[in-house]
Amino acid sequence: MTGIRERMKELKLIIYDFDGVMTDNRVIVSQDGIESVVVHRGDGYGVSQIKKLSIDQVIISTETNPVVERRAEKLKIDIIHGVSDKKSTVMKYCQKKGYVLEEVMFIGNDLNDYDAMMTVGIKGAPADAEEEILAIADWVSQAKGGHGVIRELYRILQTNMEQSGE
Repeated sequence: MTGIRERMKELKLIIYDFDGVMTDNRVIVSQDGIESVVVHRGDGYGVSQIKKLSIDQVIISTETNPVVERRAEKLKIDIIHGVSDKKSTVMKYCQKKGYVLEEVMFIGNDLNDYDAMMTVGIKGAPADAEEEILAIADWVSQAKGGHGVIRELYRILQTNMEQSGE
């Protein structure tokens, strides 16, 4: 883990998939057809604390459900949703914002994250990600999706900053 911790010190941007990272990948559908998801409040705290470390964050999701947009608004981070090609979206976003791909982390859990993850410097995954995603991940959370993945990442980033005296 030492190598990955060193590389994390250079992070400028973290990209999150939504379903399966910020949620446990389940959707609750009411009898009226209204969809809801459950998020982890600790992840919200993690996002706010990562901001204080001067690391930008964005959600990139294939989902078009307004709940994704509401969550990003509450967290006060950028969102790009309704995306069919995450790889090109990541590349365009990073180019537009001036991020070097090697200084970007993508946290994903499913097969549609694979190509985008392969374009960035650090690949992260929740403990219950698909096996193909786990196989390419540089960092795997001890937490399952929707159960504190971002909070755990914050703790690592915070420890890195303290150890480097920043």
